Amino acid sequence: MHVTLYGAAREVTGSCYLLETQSSRLLVDCGMFQGSDRLERQNYIPNNMSAEKLDAVVLTHGHLDHCGRLPLLVKEGFSGPIYATAGTIDIAMLILSDAAKIQKDDADRENRRRKGQGWASISRPLFTQHDVELVSKLFRKVEYGRWFHPAKDIRTKLVEAGHILGSACVEMTVFEEGYTKKLVFSGDLGPWDMPILQDPARIEEADLVFMESTYGDRDHKTLPETVAEFQDLLKAAFDNKGKVLIPTFAVGRTQQILYHIAEMFRQKIVPPMPIYLDSPMAIAATELYSRHSELMDQESRLLQSSGQLRKDLSTLRTCVTPDESRALNNVTGPCLILAGAGMCNAGRIMHHLRHNLGLPGTVLIIVGYQIKNSIGRRLLEGANAVKIFGETIKVNAKVKSLGGFSAHAGQSDLLRWLEPMASKKPRLVLMHGESHQMSELSYKIKESYGLCAESPKFGETIVV
Repeated sequence: MHVTLYGAAREVTGSCYLLETQSSRLLVDCGMFQGSDRLERQNYIPNNMSAEKLDAVVLTHGHLDHCGRLPLLVKEGFSGPIYATAGTIDIAMLILSDAAKIQKDDADRENRRRKGQGWASISRPLFTQHDVELVSKLFRKVEYGRWFHPAKDIRTKLVEAGHILGSACVEMTVFEEGYTKKLVFSGDLGPWDMPILQDPARIEEADLVFMESTYGDRDHKTLPETVAEFQDLLKAAFDNKGKVLIPTFAVGRTQQILYHIAEMFRQKIVPPMPIYLDSPMAIAATELYSRHSELMDQESRLLQSSGQLRKDLSTLRTCVTPDESRALNNVTGPCLILAGAGMCNAGRIMHHLRHNLGLPGTVLIIVGYQIKNSIGRRLLEGANAVKIFGETIKVNAKVKSLGGFSAHAGQSDLLRWLEPMASKKPRLVLMHGESHQMSELSYKIKESYGLCAESPKFGETIVV
């Protein structure tokens, strides 16, 4: 049995793992690379993956860095089932459709530029809405905790990962030549005791574990500390009549931030102020969360069903059209603007940064992971100016990071997830993390459990 890493190997994006037995070929995730030009040039399906010969895909969750190459896989000839939870299927379709639209718009814009300069070459999107529709026909809904057979010698179960709506860890039992091996793929793990979603499931044993390490080098601030800091920032913005910009990931982070704002308004900790949700995808994702209340924790289900959440967020306004988004340039504070993309590398947040970073009254609150070389990362590192749409923008705004809102587990929660399996001394492979984070987590795992973790490169094969 072999597992080959075709993404998220010493990198955070592009999750894709090919499992091969003597009679089966299975993918876990097929994600898009995001961030630098170097990474995005890897957005293709390797020839030796032989897409047309794959039996199935098992999808951990719907974020683009886990599902974004599925349309490319189908274009290369894959026609088997894609297994995922109901929540993941809905989120993946939303995100893939949005990605197809963005790519078309980008390609059209680039082709206008090339035509104006007399170039003959044509820019084409990676995939189209038609390709996304072909992917949608392959999805097969799987319930949490139910065993199914994606291939004849592989039995699989999806369990809660606590990361976003529908996210799952993958447990696999492989039967080969009279031997049985259990593999576990963590997917992206969420922290314990966060609102809205349930905690990651406890997995008792495994022979081989593929474990994410996004924040393997540190813990986030505790949620109570983070919420208290968020409250102080919003109270100060209200008093100073300032604009608060929050770059948010449409799925997961937006819903969590709105949950905490609703709580502050309800408890009269922060005076109600206008909230603008400036992201069509985040608006649609929030509606999906409402429709899948069965996946939420008990408190969130109650707030949803009683209508209390809608009452608390009576000042929320949604901005669907570009004109509605542009109109926010003329809005005065105090107000909150939640806009994508969460890594400050695309989307409507870029226009808000362009218009507001130079204003001393602006507060920029970073609530998620910022990939290396992104504008968000440079702002967090204290850049005095950043280039947006070719224009140098001086930074006079207050920039604050609230890492405690992360949908990724910090170091302690990663260790907590691994602990039940660690006593069985499994082979451990770290992925979905930068080299430093992997190294720090590897040291901590060795210190805590006596396990030596591997961190293979892109294209390397783990032989079981």
